[in-house]
Parts: sequence; C-alpha cells; structure tokens
Amino acid sequence: MKIISIGPAFPYRGGPATFNDRLSQQFSAEGHEVKVFTFRLQYPKLLFPGKSQYTDSPPPHGISITRKINSINPINWILTGFLIKREKPDILLIRFWLPFMGPCFGTIARIAKSNRHTTVICIFDNVIPHEKRPGDMILTRYFINSIDGAITMSETVRNDLNKFRQDLPVKLSPHPLFDNYGLPVDRAEALKKLNLDTDYSYLLFFGFIRAYKGLDLLIEAFSDSRLRNRKLKLIVAGEFYEDDTPYKDLLKKHNLENEIILFDHFIKDKDVPLFFCASDLVIQPYKTATQSGVTQIAFYFEKPMLVTDVGGLREIVQDGKCGYVVKPKPELITAAIIDFFDNNRMEQFTDGVKKEKEKFSWDKMTSAILEVYDRCLSPTPRRGGAGSPPGRRG
Repeated sequence: MKIISIGPAFPYRGGPATFNDRLSQQFSAEGHEVKVFTFRLQYPKLLFPGKSQYTDSPPPHGISITRKINSINPINWILTGFLIKREKPDILLIRFWLPFMGPCFGTIARIAKSNRHTTVICIFDNVIPHEKRPGDMILTRYFINSIDGAITMSETVRNDLNKFRQDLPVKLSPHPLFDNYGLPVDRAEALKKLNLDTDYSYLLFFGFIRAYKGLDLLIEAFSDSRLRNRKLKLIVAGEFYEDDTPYKDLLKKHNLENEIILFDHFIKDKDVPLFFCASDLVIQPYKTATQSGVTQIAFYFEKPMLVTDVGGLREIVQDGKCGYVVKPKPELITAAIIDFFDNNRMEQFTDGVKKEKEKFSWDKMTSAILEVYDRCLSPTPRRGGAGSPPGRRG
C-alpha cells in the first residue's frame, strides 16, 4: 500500500516524533511504500515552552522524511493538501495530539481525500487536551469531521472521541514499545556514567515536566519520614515546560536538595538507557493522563512501574503484576514505594513486565491501522474485528 504520514518526525524531538519515525519504519519493513511529511514550522517560538524543538540524534534509517508543513500558514495547508491529493496515497495517516493542529490537519485532510481514493486515518494521543484552552472544542471538531477512521491508544481517548463522532471505524491499539533507544546497559555502568552512588537504590521520574504530570505529588510523597535513611534517592530526568520555581521551593521546604537529583534538561536518545537501567522503579504520578510513552520505555527496559489511577495508565500497567496503580495522593505513592522495597517486589514485578511487554509490538499497531482502513471501505472487515459503518468520504 501507499501511505503518507503527516505529523512530528525527525528532526523534531519528543515522543510523538519518535513514535512516527518508528511506525514508518515498521510499515516499510512490511513492504509498504511510506512517505513522511513533517513540519517546516511546528510551533512558533512564542508558543513552544521548551528550549529546542529539534533533536541532535541521527536521522532514522530507511524512511523518506520531507519537511513540508507550516502549522500556521493556511496557504501551506492548501498546497500540501493538493500535493497529497495528486500523490493519491491509499492512506493518509495523521497524528493528532493538540487542538492547535486542528485547522492545519483538518484542511489538508479534506483536500487530500477529495481525490475519492485516499482514506484519512488518525492516531489520537488525546482528543481532549490535558491543559484546556478557549476554542479547543471547535478546533478539535473541525479536525475530527475531516477523518474517515481512527486509532486510539486507550479506552479513555476512545470515549472522548465518541463525544464528537460515533460513526467512525475506531480501533483501540495500545502504544507500542519504544524499542529504538538501544540495548540495556549494566546497572553499574549506568550509575557510573550518570555519576550516581552505587550504594543507593533509585526511583525515576522521566519526561518533560508540566503540572498534569504530578511531580509535586511525588516530591511530597518522597518527603515522608518513612523514606528517610533508606539509601534511596529520586531521579528527575526531563526538561521543565513550565516555571521550575514551585518545584525547587518544595525541595527546599522538605530539605530534599540532596535526596532528589535533577537532570533538568531534555534527555538525549543515547542517554535514555542510562536512566532506566540505573533505576529500580519508574514512577508516573500523573494527575490526568491518556497514555504515555514513558510506560513503553519502561516496558522495553523491563522496569517495574508505579502509576496513578488516571486515564489509560491503569489499562497498561497491571496492579500487582507489573507494579502499582494508586490514586494520585502522596500518602498512597509513599505506601507503594515502601511496599516495593520492604517486600522485595523487584523480581516479581520484573517477571510480570517481561511477560506483558510481548503485547506491545509494532506489528500490532500496523495491523490495527490496516483493519481500520478496511472497515472504512466496507462494513465487513477483511482482517477480522467487529464491523462498523464506513467513515465519511469526500
């Protein structure tokens, strides 16, 4: 099949770009013709909260990526739409994560599929964003009304999508493993390279930092006196996408400056294995969530997890098998940490993670996309799965 993917990709950094690159490689490996159109301009600098939008990692192997899309230029949307219309891909695959992208992607999709051949399928990170802004519903609805089918990576997102449209062929397919960060490294080597004391055990909070990710809850949990004198430290590895002052004030308030180690910058791909292999337990204390790429890095590196009972996190991490699922309250996070070390859960949960990770292969995601494509063309799918009315065409 001929597939054009639009959204973040190399040279942009972050989870969505890494996901799209890896998915394109999988489609290519399966024999499909794949082109990726990524951004010439993704966010104006004024709207981007981080220090850089770009990676310094090498380009992904074996896929064609063209910087084509300007997210704020309607003329560019129209020209890109007509380019894709002429190319007549079987599938136009769009990654949607933010209402801001709704006008751009929705316009491209409408023009592209007016060739009466191309089917537009969206992979949704979020339908309703974590941080809500005026106009979100209008922009999201404009985009959703332009697509023919959808993939969601959690039940939470599927339920949100149903609030906008119930006539779409939709398939739930969990976020695949992030298996592109290289092989695991020995714990001692990882600790040495990170300049960490080998006498301590380590918890890991990983990824960019925003209010909804609950780092403040984790700091409060880690301040509990029952965790003192345990040879235990917390690693916070990721760039602040908001003011870091409240977090650093919390560290001072609880006298944790020496107990919580900040790597407060974007973590390069080559360094990702070091942080996960150095850690005993990966913690995601989110206040709201859909799904998370961090869990799929943890699965890849076979690390037990502690996640909060919000959004799709509880769908991915089985409580008592791969780690813990708790309510987003500091005292419950503390209790789980204590249980992990006092009852030596490492081996038990690591075995559980090893068994569960087999569910998250990339071929399952490509199969889900092709199933949705079939369902868009016919109410009776050719690759299995429940029938569903065809999506809009034209």
